[in-house]
Amino acid sequence: MTLNIQNLIDDAKCFETVRQLRWPDGVTCPHCSSFQVTKQGRDETQPKRQKYECNACRKRFDDLTGTIFASHHQPLRVWVLCLYFMGLNLSNEQIGQELDLNGDDVQKMATQLREGIVERKPEVTLTGEVECKGSVNPSPHGRCARPPGHLSGGPWALRLGLNGAGLFGRTTTYPAS
Repeated sequence: MTLNIQNLIDDAKCFETVRQLRWPDGVTCPHCSSFQVTKQGRDETQPKRQKYECNACRKRFDDLTGTIFASHHQPLRVWVLCLYFMGLNLSNEQIGQELDLNGDDVQKMATQLREGIVERKPEVTLTGEVECKGSVNPSPHGRCARPPGHLSGGPWALRLGLNGAGLFGRTTTYPAS
C-alpha cells in the first residue's frame, strides 16, 4: 500500500489557516483595508477558496489575492507541504520527489516562499552591548605579516545583545583559538 502525503492534507483547513493568519480580526480588503466586505461565492477550480467583494472600493479579491500563493497553478496544500518540507531541511530534489513535482517548479516555489518569509520577518532592533575585538600579529619587522584587515591568531570576541539579554536570550563569546 502506497500512501500519498498530499491526500492527508485538507484543502479546507489550509484555506482556513490562511484566513486566520491573514485576517485575525476579520476579512479586510487588500486594496483599501475596509472591513466592509461581502462573500461572493467560491472559486470554480479550488472550491474551498472564498471570493469577496469590497463594499467600499468595489474591488473583488479572494483568500490568496496579494499573497505569494496567488496566480499559481499549484494548489495551496502543495505550497503548505513544500513549506513544511523546507522546514524539515529537505533538498529541492527530495521535495520534488515527495510532491511529484518538477525540480524547476520546486525551485521557484522554494525561492518565493523564502522571499515571502524574509519580507514578512519583523525588523529586529539590537540594544545592549555589541563588541568586536580583533588583532593582527605583526611580523618581527613591524609590518603586518598578513594583508590589512585579516584577523589571525589574536584574541577576539563577538558579543551581541538583544534587549540586554543577548541573541536568542544569551550572549555568545568566541575565544581565541
